[in-house]
Order: sequence, then C-alpha cells, then structure tokens
Amino acid sequence: MSEKNAVVVRDLIKIYKSGSLEVQALRGLSVNVMRGEMVALIGPSGSGKSTLLNIIGGLDKATAGSVKVMDADLSKFASTQLVEFRRSTVGHVFQNANLIPTLTAAENIELPMAALGVKKHLRDLRVEELIGVVGLKERMNHKPSELSGGEQQRIALASALANDPPLLLADEPTGELDTENAMIVVNYLGKINKELGKTVIMVTHDPRVARAASRILRIQDGIIVTDTAPSEELATSADYSELLKERITSLETQLISLDSDFRRGIINGNEYVEKQTSLNKTKEVLRDELHRLGMVH
Repeated sequence: MSEKNAVVVRDLIKIYKSGSLEVQALRGLSVNVMRGEMVALIGPSGSGKSTLLNIIGGLDKATAGSVKVMDADLSKFASTQLVEFRRSTVGHVFQNANLIPTLTAAENIELPMAALGVKKHLRDLRVEELIGVVGLKERMNHKPSELSGGEQQRIALASALANDPPLLLADEPTGELDTENAMIVVNYLGKINKELGKTVIMVTHDPRVARAASRILRIQDGIIVTDTAPSEELATSADYSELLKERITSLETQLISLDSDFRRGIINGNEYVEKQTSLNKTKEVLRDELHRLGMVH
C-alpha cells in the first residue's frame, strides 16, 4: 500500500441476511482515497454509501474483499483490535450529534480521551484547542440541550477529533440541519481537512455539501459508477440531475409516510411538525439546485 493512500478498498462485497432473504449492499466495489483528501459519497437511498463508510470505519465487517485504512488490514483484525482502531485511527460523525445529554460540550469532547487513559491535564489542553477549532469556546460549559443543532454537530466534530485520528468519517453530517447551519458545519469540515490535514470521507444527499469535497464518488447498486471533481461538468450531467430527482421523490414518499404515522397516532404533533419541516427544507434545497441547473421538478 502506498504511503499516499489513506484508504484502499478492493472487490468489496457485503451481504446482509434476514432469515432466508439476502440483500447484497456492496457488489465488488473498489476505491482509493488519498491522504489529505476530502471525498463525498453520493447516491440514491439504499445504494451502499453508509455500508461502505461503516466498513471503512470498523463498525461493520465485509463479506468478502479487502479494506486497508492507514496501512492497517481490517479483514485481519479481531473485535478487540477493531475497537482500538476506531478509538485511535477514525473519528465518526453521524447525522444525529450523539452527544451525551448530561455532559457539557467540553466533557463530551473530553470523553474519548478519557476512554484511552489520557492524563487529565493533557485532556484539558486538547479540549481547549478543539473547541477553538470549531469556534465554540464561549459554549464549552453548555449541555447539548442548550446548544443549537449546528452547535451540537460542531461539538460532535470536535469530539470525533479528540484522539487526533488521521481519518474522519461523516455520515450525513448536515442531514438534520437547516441550510445556514449545514453550510457552517461543512465549512468546519473543510477547515479540518485543510488546516489539520485530516482525510475526510462524508456521505451526503445535499449537492452543496458534496461540492465542498475535492472528489465526488457516486454509488449506485453497490458499486461506484462515477468518480469526478465537483465541477460544472458534474452539475450539468444527467447522472447528477437524476440523483436530485430521485432524492426529491424519496422525500415526497417520506412525507406521505409521515402523514400516515401522524393520523395513526404513531407520532405526536410536535414530532410531526419537526420532521415535516426538516423534510420540506431538504426538498426545497434540492429543488433550488435543479432550478440552478435550469431544470424544473
């Protein structure tokens, strides 16, 4: 493996089994990600994006094929080795910030270091540094409930960086945020990539988030079908506009399902309004992107 590669994936297959049913999420996928790159994974729901991210991050194991991350061959790792790998080599950021509600922002950032046995005074110095990186020093003693969604996600970014991992994996990091907060979080991801030299791989449905990356990989049916720079050529391609239309159709299906859940009493009024607002905002962003391309959906 070249020292220039952060991730090398070869002929990756992932099959999920549920009783007699088999679902092949990845179908011989291969990809290289260079150290210091910021890569976006896009594609329809169910195409294998999150599955790929979870395997690279040691949260799931492949059925076949090989995955090397920072020269480590994950296929040869026992469960205990994977735990150590996740703590030291990979930072994970998810759609929901996953902060512990009873801890302050600073304590949430400190926690991963405590798990590795880092001394208290070193943890305090690192917390001070990272909370400055994400621009939230004045919020360090606030609990998650006292932070906005965008602030929570920025604290989650800092927490993911606590043990100084070379690789940051972000799965829909802006999926729950409004447009303004989404772009703030993306800008911090870019800062982490450029100024701290971290390799960043992120799954996103938001075209503006994808364009912040240096390379965009489109996954469909468990394989990579396009690999390109975020140029205007991508933005005018049929593949790109079809992706936007597919995502809008998926959101419309989710809205219909949400209406049904509310009528049947599965969710309450507050949950209904919150989820409907979030889905409609995402749909509006995608429609704006189609209009920018001169297309109407």
